[in-house]
Amino acid sequence: MKAGLLAALCLLAAPEARPDGPTLQVSGAGTRTVVLQSGLGDDAQVWDALRPLLERHYRVVRIDRPGYGASAPTTAPRDPCTVADETRDRLVQAGIAPPWLLVGHSLGGLYQYVFARRHPVETGGLVLLDPTHPAHWATMQQEAPGLATALRAMRTLAFSDTARAEFDAQAACLDSLDERAPLHRPTRILVSDRPGPLENAHYRAMLGRLRLDWLRRLDSPGLQVVWDSGHYLQREVPQDVADAIDAVAREAVAP
Repeated sequence: MKAGLLAALCLLAAPEARPDGPTLQVSGAGTRTVVLQSGLGDDAQVWDALRPLLERHYRVVRIDRPGYGASAPTTAPRDPCTVADETRDRLVQAGIAPPWLLVGHSLGGLYQYVFARRHPVETGGLVLLDPTHPAHWATMQQEAPGLATALRAMRTLAFSDTARAEFDAQAACLDSLDERAPLHRPTRILVSDRPGPLENAHYRAMLGRLRLDWLRRLDSPGLQVVWDSGHYLQREVPQDVADAIDAVAREAVAP
């Protein structure tokens, strides 16, 4: 679950925040809107390498969830459904009309998937980067218990209060989703190839199965493995990510 400006085209707006919700950072000159959702512990700056590649063609919305970057912490639940609905409500309040192209990294990928399930008509398409599978934590505890123990220790010693709340609630609402049929929205799923420092063979095998299960849940042509890449695809291979967004945009219904 674990950097520019195009002065003639980039219409960078000041962050828009509310005390109990996410902050939006809006830039770019396009008519289509790309919404970037970061992973656990990351603020909007994690997209700095990708953003300049998008701003010529899209309006780009980067999100700081409550407790990250420019957003104040919140006492509201941190389950994926709440995060998705907060994001949707904030986009509407900011006057940013759907359909939206949703891009999510890691836990942010799970949040964008839940967003699309809960608001499919407003979702133009999905690009998921090493997305956290809905059953990731439960499966890890069963099949990679050593790594799960190490992650629990990191949660206690290294996570912020916000990250702990998100980690603990990552599966809290998922049984409310209707997943009887695949989500029929243009989708690309990019996955990394280079193992993390703690990832053993048991974990990689588990991860491989969970990655393939995304194809059951989403209308995707397959997994795009980005060879010799680490978890932060948007930093290491931003052009690959931009190309995937372009592909989804071509398939999505125009706003």
